[in-house]
Amino acid sequence: MRTDIDPRNLIGRKAFDRNGAKIGTIDEIYLDDATGAPEWAAIRTGLFSRDAFVPLEPSELVDDGTLRIPFDRALIRDAPDFGVGRHLSPAQELQLYHHYGLDTTPPDASPADRDFGRVADQGPA
Repeated sequence: MRTDIDPRNLIGRKAFDRNGAKIGTIDEIYLDDATGAPEWAAIRTGLFSRDAFVPLEPSELVDDGTLRIPFDRALIRDAPDFGVGRHLSPAQELQLYHHYGLDTTPPDASPADRDFGRVADQGPA
């Protein structure tokens, strides 16, 4: 994903899976505490549903302002549920990497040295 985008500008955008099926709306963006780079998005999957964490690195911000996530909607909806509004621990991050079949060793740090914090939420309800 482009690194010149302010992660706060992603909040409220629609997210779609690799086949173009709507997943939901971005509720929160989680930044890597060491680098400040956006790493995860919490996607609200429905009115009475939970948020699903998706990796931002293989995702793409499309010209129309939507986020295209290169995974099937079913895989995204089955992602581990850690709740939103708090840091992702290194163990939770590893679970997410494994769930999506991604490399568990980010290029700039070992997973044990990383902690993910939320940058913003959707604001007042």
